[in-house]
Amino acid sequence: MSSNFIPQRAMFIYAHPDDIEFGVAGTAAKWIQGGSEIVYVLLTDGNVGSHEAGMLPEELARIRREEQTAAAEVVGASCIFLGHDDGLLQPTLEIRKELVRLIRSFRPVAVVCGDPTLYFPSDNYINHPDHRAAAQLALDAVFPASEMAMLYPDLADEGLSGHKVNFVYVNRGEENNTYIDISGTIDLKIKALRQHKSQLGDWDPEERIKEWNSEIGNKVGFEYAEAFRRITLKPLDDEE
Repeated sequence: MSSNFIPQRAMFIYAHPDDIEFGVAGTAAKWIQGGSEIVYVLLTDGNVGSHEAGMLPEELARIRREEQTAAAEVVGASCIFLGHDDGLLQPTLEIRKELVRLIRSFRPVAVVCGDPTLYFPSDNYINHPDHRAAAQLALDAVFPASEMAMLYPDLADEGLSGHKVNFVYVNRGEENNTYIDISGTIDLKIKALRQHKSQLGDWDPEERIKEWNSEIGNKVGFEYAEAFRRITLKPLDDEE
């Protein structure tokens, strides 16, 4: 189904700088234009994502944080960086608690993440283990951890009571049931992606991004779209 729903607050949880821009920044831009407050949570700094001779992880982390901040500013989102090491992300209880803290603090209506079960998105690509770990962490933090009031009593003592997320939007998985029309924000998505100069080099992503999102949009009659499997954990009475 297509969806015009705009969540009041949404949290996008992904592994690396540029993951959101490649996948779901069109949705983020559309929601923000509709009045949504959006925060991006980046679990790693992408600090080994370079083949440049002499590049150091600390310098690359600085560059990629700057690029991600600039990309988020294109659409109007803010960023939280958790600073874990690229290539070594694991779905640990410690990181799950970090995310629960953020969810209980921000209290999103919607959480957007990847699919932890996605290994082979195409015949020439294996999904990065950090992508799968980030998705697993996001889902485990959303349910049931963030809503269980007696879990993490130290967070409750800080005033961070349990919070039940209404909707989870899982991107690039199977059995998509929600298509979001990004025809009006595809150019913002591309502009945001172009901020990741350290990753793109001389390659311009416009043609490929439009091709990918056109293929999705054609399935439901949109010029460009992003697709999700939306899980409803707590319906909203006023959802359109």
